[in-house]
Amino acid sequence: MQKHVLKYKEADDSDLVKASVEGDKNAFVEIVNRYRQMVARTVKGMLGDTVFAEDLGQEVFINLYNSLSGFRGDSKLSTYIQKIAVNLTLNEIKRRKRFFSMFSRTDDNEVVEYNVADDSDNEGKREARELVNMALMRLEPKFRIVVAMRLLQGYSTRETAEILNLPVGTVLSRLARGQEQLKKILKAQ
Repeated sequence: MQKHVLKYKEADDSDLVKASVEGDKNAFVEIVNRYRQMVARTVKGMLGDTVFAEDLGQEVFINLYNSLSGFRGDSKLSTYIQKIAVNLTLNEIKRRKRFFSMFSRTDDNEVVEYNVADDSDNEGKREARELVNMALMRLEPKFRIVVAMRLLQGYSTRETAEILNLPVGTVLSRLARGQEQLKKILKAQ
């Protein structure tokens, strides 16, 4: 049994996808184990740490499982999963938009993922995290998501562009404008 578990941990994503499509449930469990933290950061960052976020995180992997046979490997598996997570979360926000008055209206209804600090920080850092989180929520969503993905999640400009289906120049422009808006919001607080 131990060798069986190691086989999955050592397998690359393409082998796990192929095995999952062929019905190997343990291969899919390994995919979930590899990417559940990334999905949790994305969904909780966009919806907050709520029961809705937990449910949506599970829905991401259900959608992944159902669509895995269509994954062609044109992008990394992590990018594919991230796109599912972002799209499902944006759809959830659109469905509940009237309850999220903190989100500004935009033509494309984009939102953010952020992960400023963990809960084990001291009180001062926790307060700073809350100020930054509140400032992020006040950014226009189309800037908010780019700022969060680039600066807080560590995605490259190219990865951000690929996940959001935007040109690299648009990502750079939105990042610059988002950073400027964020500075103004934080100065006013």
